Amino acid sequence: MADIFDVIADGTRRDILRLLLDRSTAGEQGTSVSHIVYELGASQPTVSKHLKVLRDAHLVSVREEGQHRYYSLSAAPLDEVDDWLVPFLDGVNDEPAAPSSLPEPAAHAAEVVGRAAASAKHAFENALRKLPGR
Repeated sequence: MADIFDVIADGTRRDILRLLLDRSTAGEQGTSVSHIVYELGASQPTVSKHLKVLRDAHLVSVREEGQHRYYSLSAAPLDEVDDWLVPFLDGVNDEPAAPSSLPEPAAHAAEVVGRAAASAKHAFENALRKLPGR
């Protein structure tokens, strides 16, 4: 199985996951490839390539009806991302000072990463709350 971080590093795949999340919270039972193509403005081969990567990572499930395939979000693999982020987010709101042993660019990078992690945590928690059964 591909590393989950490599899978979600791609912007198109994140767009597909967001679209599937939005559709699932709206009560949809799956989203067709043609709808994903239309919404993203991407080519069908590009979308299919990214859906295969997401399927292989178990982030989406597929239901076939005749010639049509309907994709749904399977968020369980994202728990690995959540587990990895949590240690970085503990105390983020405490605004810890950068360690004096770090050179200025590294201290600044640590601060930027901390703010980004807090923002990602907030977005991720909101997305999880919207998933059915969570």
